[in-house]
Amino acid sequence: MSPRIADRMNHIEPFHVMALLARAKELEAEGHDVIHMEIGEPDFPTPRPIVEAGRQALADGHTFYTPALGIAALRETIAGFYQQHYGVAIDPARVVVTPGASGALQLALGVLINPGDEILLADPTYPCNRHFIRMFEGVPHTIAVGPQHRFQLTAEQVREHWNERTAGVMLASPANPTGTLVPAAEMRAIAAEVRQRRAALIVDEIYQGLVYEQPDATVLTCDGDAFVINSFSKYFQMTGWRLGWLIAPEPYLPAIEKLAMNVFLSASAPAQYAALAAFTPETRSILEARRAEFRVRRDYLVQALQQIGLTVPVQPDGAFYVYADCSALAQDSETFARELLEAAHVAVTPGRDFGGAEPGRYLRFAYTTSIERMGVALDRISRFVSSNI
Repeated sequence: MSPRIADRMNHIEPFHVMALLARAKELEAEGHDVIHMEIGEPDFPTPRPIVEAGRQALADGHTFYTPALGIAALRETIAGFYQQHYGVAIDPARVVVTPGASGALQLALGVLINPGDEILLADPTYPCNRHFIRMFEGVPHTIAVGPQHRFQLTAEQVREHWNERTAGVMLASPANPTGTLVPAAEMRAIAAEVRQRRAALIVDEIYQGLVYEQPDATVLTCDGDAFVINSFSKYFQMTGWRLGWLIAPEPYLPAIEKLAMNVFLSASAPAQYAALAAFTPETRSILEARRAEFRVRRDYLVQALQQIGLTVPVQPDGAFYVYADCSALAQDSETFARELLEAAHVAVTPGRDFGGAEPGRYLRFAYTTSIERMGVALDRISRFVSSNI
């Protein structure tokens, strides 16, 4: 008997890089040394103060359900962080603690999208952004962006692509896979376009904090009614704890709370109590030192890739990715990535996962491994390229 699978699944693609990861694991099982530059996960462990706070939470018996929107202490702490770090006053009631940033995005889209509604977003972008839109029977209206716009949407593009079905715009700053920011002036202009049309602006800020040449910023400084998606995974390095947050406009909170109760009931209690330690001076000192290390890695990787013959059309502003153009070396990035893994045992992500805007030109390199290991990887890539020219 054939399974009866919902039609929406025809529009939700798998992570294609997972096939590469599975092959990488096979090679490792065979005894090969594979260097992983494909996974968007910090290689640093969760800072010890957070781990100790998690242990204490377990010892204190914080193992029960929490309120659907999160424990009050963490919501207040997050709001206080925005006040202290960004100068933005946020009512803690607007902070919703979620199981990862994915939970936050599901809540935002769930209360905003009706079947057939369109959300404008950049291509390339993180694939779940468009897939979650599909999950709620909306339509991801992807707009090709290139190096000339630093791989980010512009207010002009928002105006050009707006139509009667458009319900909102989604941005990511810093972005995955490119590491680029939406410039402050462009963010204000896009926010004004969206506000004028009484639509929703959703901004993925999960790499906020991992910005290198300038202070990190939040859209809330120019649009207090934006939906902000954030996470404890990237800057705070709590990937496996599965914790994030959503900042939403006050009128949406009753609907969001109702949806949260039904979708996940509450985020992990021990993780929430552990996250209270994420904002302490001791933890922030650890995280800032690691941010400095990420910047060193970025500068090293960009220079080394260009010496090998790949082009880095836009210097990443943040996150921990370099989006490199391999078209001078190969006709297709996916074939290049597969052959690189087999021959040189270096795993990278081809552009196919991130959309349809010239994916065959690009590879995403994650600098989530040490400089020493990257040096070995780059030496292998160089030899691979030389032997295939």
